[in-house]
Amino acid sequence: MFENFRVFEYTYAGRPLVVEVGKLAGLANGSCLVRYGDTCILACATASAAPREGIDFLPLSVDYNEKMYAAGKIPGGYLKREGKPSEKAILTSRVIDRPVRPLFPKDLRNDVALALEVMCVDPDCSPEITAMIASSIALSISDIPWNGPIGGAFMGLVDGEIVVNPTAEQRAKSALELTVAASAKKVVMIEAGAQEVSDETMYDAIMQAHEVIKDLVKFIDGIVAEIGKPKFSYPSGELDHDMFDEIFAFCESDVMTALDTDDKNVRDARMQPIIESVAATFGEKYPNLDVQLPELMYKIQKKIVRRWLIEDKKRVDGRRMDQIRPLAAEVGLLPRTHGTGLFTRGQTQVLTVATLGPISDAQRLDGIDDEDTKRYMHHYNMPGYPVGEAKAVRSPGRREIGHGALAERSLVPVLPSVEEFPYAIRLVSEVVSSNGSTSQASVCGSTLALMDAGVPIKAPVAGISCGLITEDDGSWTTMIDIQGLEDFYGDMDFKVAGTHKGITSIQMDLKIDGLTPEIIKAALETTHKGRDYIIDEIILKAIPAPRAEVSEYAPKMISMKINPDKIREVIGSGGKVIQKIVADPGAKIDIEDDGSIFISAVSSESIKRAKAIIDAIVFEPVVGEIYEGTVTRIIPIGAFVEYAPGKEGMVHISKLAQTRTEKVEDVVSVGDTVRVKFLGTDEKGRVNLSMKDAL
Repeated sequence: MFENFRVFEYTYAGRPLVVEVGKLAGLANGSCLVRYGDTCILACATASAAPREGIDFLPLSVDYNEKMYAAGKIPGGYLKREGKPSEKAILTSRVIDRPVRPLFPKDLRNDVALALEVMCVDPDCSPEITAMIASSIALSISDIPWNGPIGGAFMGLVDGEIVVNPTAEQRAKSALELTVAASAKKVVMIEAGAQEVSDETMYDAIMQAHEVIKDLVKFIDGIVAEIGKPKFSYPSGELDHDMFDEIFAFCESDVMTALDTDDKNVRDARMQPIIESVAATFGEKYPNLDVQLPELMYKIQKKIVRRWLIEDKKRVDGRRMDQIRPLAAEVGLLPRTHGTGLFTRGQTQVLTVATLGPISDAQRLDGIDDEDTKRYMHHYNMPGYPVGEAKAVRSPGRREIGHGALAERSLVPVLPSVEEFPYAIRLVSEVVSSNGSTSQASVCGSTLALMDAGVPIKAPVAGISCGLITEDDGSWTTMIDIQGLEDFYGDMDFKVAGTHKGITSIQMDLKIDGLTPEIIKAALETTHKGRDYIIDEIILKAIPAPRAEVSEYAPKMISMKINPDKIREVIGSGGKVIQKIVADPGAKIDIEDDGSIFISAVSSESIKRAKAIIDAIVFEPVVGEIYEGTVTRIIPIGAFVEYAPGKEGMVHISKLAQTRTEKVEDVVSVGDTVRVKFLGTDEKGRVNLSMKDAL
């Protein structure tokens, strides 16, 4: 039945990688089932038969679809089926999109869809890397024009050693989470989170990843040579060269004048009459000009900006290649929020707001991996007004989710542990003005907001981007702190965040076919100098250290640890005890299975009262220890003493004093404060105390 069914096998980082082609999804342009260990990904690449009209870009969609059955789980919630993709699935889609997209022909306008179905998950074999490899194979063997293949590797740093595709156990203690995609010759994508890893270690890990990927690409090349389809031809979406040359000559001088400013608003205002003039002058000669005009003007501006950078080493705003835009930082802008930080870089402004909450406010996750909660959350918002666009506010898109995750990853390594700082933490970065590099501005604003909120971070983190311009002869130039035009018309956006000590995150967006080792090394050196400058000259001058105390409007929080066997006593039958604790002092209490208790309240006094009640409930007296208590009642043979809140024992009449006692009332009265020694319990569990032995 499956006469075209083929199986290809490879050993990747010591584990079997098996590619099956010809059994599933035969109607797609290219498809394969890739098994890495027991992780299984079905990759299907499809393309429309005809190009989409009236667009100036490649309409590519990459969807990484997590199926809960892959991890043996039933989805949570009421519907019990997969809904919108999780944030992790969206981030994985972006990680695969970034290395795949630049390798398509620039003039392809056919719709291309890459669907990646996660069908089975082996915790030791990354489904994200498996999906990247499967994407490369599906596109390579299909008839869709694509300049692949590529391979992917996940690199860890375990006990100081770089590890390729670490197991789940190794990932749990790794100081590095590095994803690299590469072709046989160049690195095409880098995404990293790290525990302040040095530039040198990061560079070595990237290079080692490229070496293992080269062999993987050879394996994929072998599959393509055996079963790959011829690529289909397509009508080019490229602009007519004669039209471009004529209009470029007409408006070149005016566009150069318009672009020569550091103010985006001025630039946009200058460009508008030029666009109107081109439309009026050439509209009759070129009937489709109204459709092609946005792409035409984009390419005219791109040609001028790149010529300035390459030939004149001139940047649009007049800066040197190694010069950062004017910077400013401010904290404490909003009076009743728990912490705020405003970071300004040129015309880019990001206001980050920190909110502290009890541990129970941590985000609950329902995904295919083992992570079920997230204590630190970072959200990024960018509506239309920061770039002067009049558009309604919508729910966050993939870009917003990606930028929020990048900032979150950048700050995680410097956050205090839950034992040191028992709070859930949410940061929201509001982009209020944008002219490039808002994601890295949100990193800097986040450091400011955390310090303003009194979060005792280990070190300040700053982020900055490095751009790239390449020439046809292979020469290249990097520039620090790229603004919007340099991002749009350049070849790279290499974002690096970190402390003085080392890197905490990397994200690389690329528009060319890859980077050489020399470019990667230069980008790491350039961004390290930039973030050192931002930390010392901007962040620490705005706020030298985290505030000693959290805001008066933030909940006060303490943590304590009890014997897990005592949890039942603290909760009480039907929750009666803990409900009373919460109601009386007005505190919120979260209890974990290991005996960790987190108490939060608006006032410190409420916390102290709640803690005292819990201490009393879990109190365990020690034989031979002396305690101070209150006489609660008297009987002929002795007196009962409350030696701890809610805990009583009896002092026998013979243990009241050093001399013989005729009547208990001769020695004590109800309400007296006395010192007693804990003698232990009898066979019936009754507590025996002694005043005589406490003297």
